[in-house]
Amino acid sequence: MKSSAKKIELASVDDLFSTEEGRQDAKLEKIQEIPLSELHPFKNHPFKVKDDEAMMETADSIKQYGVLVPAIARPDPEGGYELVAGHRRHRASELAEKETMPVIVRDLDDDAATIIMVDSNLQRESLLPSERAFAYKMKLDAMKHQGERVDLTCSQVGNKLEGKKSSEILAEQVGQSKNQIFRYIRLTELIPELMDMVDEKKIALNPAYELSFLKKEEQVDLLDAMDSEQATPSLSQAQRLKKFSQEGHLSIDVMRAIMGEEKKSDLDRVTFTSDTLRKYFPKSYTPARMQETIIKLLEQWQKKRQRDQER
Repeated sequence: MKSSAKKIELASVDDLFSTEEGRQDAKLEKIQEIPLSELHPFKNHPFKVKDDEAMMETADSIKQYGVLVPAIARPDPEGGYELVAGHRRHRASELAEKETMPVIVRDLDDDAATIIMVDSNLQRESLLPSERAFAYKMKLDAMKHQGERVDLTCSQVGNKLEGKKSSEILAEQVGQSKNQIFRYIRLTELIPELMDMVDEKKIALNPAYELSFLKKEEQVDLLDAMDSEQATPSLSQAQRLKKFSQEGHLSIDVMRAIMGEEKKSDLDRVTFTSDTLRKYFPKSYTPARMQETIIKLLEQWQKKRQRDQER
């Protein structure tokens, strides 16, 4: 088994059983082998479960060693069980052609289940902006519902809410400022198409935050303006779009005019497509080697110009 696969499989141990209370609870709870078909995803689960390389490694690990860390689920009133923690292990078990997986079944209310679900995923190294945004929103809502009580399954056991707002507690738990928490949560107001562009790094976080204040129908129109002008908004453009929207003057024509502006970064940059350059180089040349060759040729050209000017 690859060491990375083992790390992926064991990563959630610290998240779920990092406290003495958590370890004691785990010892007292019975681990059951439950058919995969009886385990359903958590409602509005914000974390994406992808069949990527890491998933394949986890599946290989499970095929050889089984699921080392039990999932957590709660009884589903409509039948079966709702997964709270262990969605990736569930998918990896399917890919490993397992029929069951070890599960700890707990009777959890919605708020406690939400907090466990979010905490078991927030420690992952790489999270998409959309995952972080919806996770923060779900956990903050759950914490507010709990009021003065911190659920014992939460990662911050013993942390009293007395004198602190839920947003301050959440900021401490995830290592972000309260302002940054709310900026991420604001991204949940984006339409799915714009949120996907944020995840794909086509739109930066700061412009995305400003765009989240546009009405939903304005966001749809913005997609059309972006497509027609083949451009994505900079921070200053997003801020102006927001201002026009708040003043009630944001039309598709205004959007196209703003998106059609040349950005300073574009004026300072010369770009060539791979297709344009490829015909001048052997097929074996990588982009890095092509760039190196171009720089050498330009240096030779510059030296020749200097010699010609000195004559």
